Amino acid sequence: MRLHVGCAMWTHAAWDLGSKDRLRTYASWCTAVEGNTTFYATPSRSSVENWAAQTPPDFRFVVKLPKTITHERRLRSADAELTAFLSALEPLGPRAHAFWIQLPASFGPGDLGALATFMHKLPREHRYAVEVRHRDFFTDERAAASLEQVLGRSGAEWVPFDTMTLFGQPAGSLVEREAWMNKPRVPRRTRVLTDQPIVRYIGRDSPEETAAGWQGWADLSAEWLREGRSPTIFVHTPDNVLALELARRFYADVRARVPELAPLPEPVPTAPPTLF
Repeated sequence: MRLHVGCAMWTHAAWDLGSKDRLRTYASWCTAVEGNTTFYATPSRSSVENWAAQTPPDFRFVVKLPKTITHERRLRSADAELTAFLSALEPLGPRAHAFWIQLPASFGPGDLGALATFMHKLPREHRYAVEVRHRDFFTDERAAASLEQVLGRSGAEWVPFDTMTLFGQPAGSLVEREAWMNKPRVPRRTRVLTDQPIVRYIGRDSPEETAAGWQGWADLSAEWLREGRSPTIFVHTPDNVLALELARRFYADVRARVPELAPLPEPVPTAPPTLF
């Protein structure tokens, strides 16, 4: 029975994780991380070797494919780029929990053929997760079913990005307004396709509002654990200053529902005070 929790990054100026080996310190707080930096460039193999050296084997990286593949090539004619990317990430070994295919909002039901072809070519030794942002996938049952069919053939998961709490009331700060401009506004999706669900959740500036908004996910995570699934939940806020503490708070909320879930290890102390 494993629940993994994490944030959108492993370094943040406000977290004060030290001058070096910040990932090692982060991994004492959280058990997973979103690999967002790989969206902008494929990392060097030596960098990935360093990531692996700083994390335990059961740490989970959910690593985003480069934008050259997903946004510029739109999954077409990108074999060389994909091969280079997968080769660079090899040192992560089992830590590469899933390769994350985040698609642009313009990638709609009419593009599913490209996704199906791309997924069919992917090496079967890896796990994959797809995030879509085109609204039709959330409001049109036929479009959703077609996407699920494509993902099902590859055993891939559909990654929801839950922004309902963020958009639940008007933005109250500059960072919330910026998040309003940049985050997708789509209906909440809770249906999972595999035994390894991945959820991205963004709250608000207020820790209490953020925690109140995730209670449904805590209920679902407890249910998934009882079903034998192993979810990974990423907690975001508009500025992510308190995301480390909030990810652990989410874990504690699930553990209150599933007492047999093992506690998280004690983290390496950092300068900012904890929330609980």
